Amino acid sequence: MSKKRICFIAQFPPPIHGLSKAVDTLYNSELKNEFGFEKVDITNNKMFLRNLYTIWKSKAELVYFTISQTKGGNIRDLLLLSLLKMRRKKCIVHLHGGYYRKLVDHDVGKLQSRLNYYAINSLENVIVLSDSMKSIFTGMITEDRILVVPNCIDNDLLMTELEFEQKIRLVEDKQSLDVLYLSNFIKTKGYLEVLELAKIEQKRIDSGEKRKFHFHFAGKFFRSEEREFFLEFIDDNGLSNVITYHGEVKGTQKKELLKMCDIFTLITRYPNEGQPISIIEAMGNGMTIVTTNHAGIPDLVKNGENGIVVTETEQQKLSELYNRLYCNQETMINNRTVILETFKESIYINNFRSIFNRKLNHEHRN
Repeated sequence: MSKKRICFIAQFPPPIHGLSKAVDTLYNSELKNEFGFEKVDITNNKMFLRNLYTIWKSKAELVYFTISQTKGGNIRDLLLLSLLKMRRKKCIVHLHGGYYRKLVDHDVGKLQSRLNYYAINSLENVIVLSDSMKSIFTGMITEDRILVVPNCIDNDLLMTELEFEQKIRLVEDKQSLDVLYLSNFIKTKGYLEVLELAKIEQKRIDSGEKRKFHFHFAGKFFRSEEREFFLEFIDDNGLSNVITYHGEVKGTQKKELLKMCDIFTLITRYPNEGQPISIIEAMGNGMTIVTTNHAGIPDLVKNGENGIVVTETEQQKLSELYNRLYCNQETMINNRTVILETFKESIYINNFRSIFNRKLNHEHRN
């Protein structure tokens, strides 16, 4: 019996970011043994015409499509969705961010907005990352067709039980806690605030107080000016003693960094934010989370329970935030448990196995 075919129209790495990483995890999962996966990489818009041809010729019975949250990307997506409708393809759209509804209702013209409403209502299903993000599609598609599939931590980045037990035993005796910023270097992701926290730490050390924290930064710079500013800030403020920049990390290097660090910081206001995989990875490795009440993050982090949720007002009071930074065994265990129960890779894959099987074998929407 031949495999049912599924066409992925999505952004694949490189570059690596939350969306492309999640797509790559799904595409290269064990589901490849159960379904015939096809791949249309829409990362490079120069391939648009070739992608149109590939989609037109596709024999897939189901399409999995990750849509954009920019004006130009949305026009491309509307063209692709029109082609899929013309070809009578079942299509599931997966939204990996939180900005789409604002884009459709406020940033584009009336015609483009209406076309989005029509296109979404014609889909088999839309998938969002958390319950709080279901409202993005309310009024565009019936509630029963809005599905929730949380992101996950890849198996190779999840520390073992033995490693975790060793980490929680040692944390109470650590002389200095390790703070991690692991994300792309975009100002609205909050790396400037973490630099300021490091500056506070250095001033304390200069005044004769004991070291409390060491700050680790890892991720990609998209603009050379951002990189120059970052490195100059460290030099100008004499912070090389309290900051380590690891560059872009992946594989073993990333796993060791997650295992070593105690506090994870993502003080984000990034407009396209969804449910950051980096927070899930940090929680799975027993870290306390410092973040904001933004996008799908409230479904992951509760202030005072498993981390610190920083309000917009508090972002201006970094000295107060510095004094709140903490990590204890109870928080580490709680965060680890949440990930093991809801955000493991196997759970993520099983969620999609169920969706794909329903769409291909059972459900026929009128």
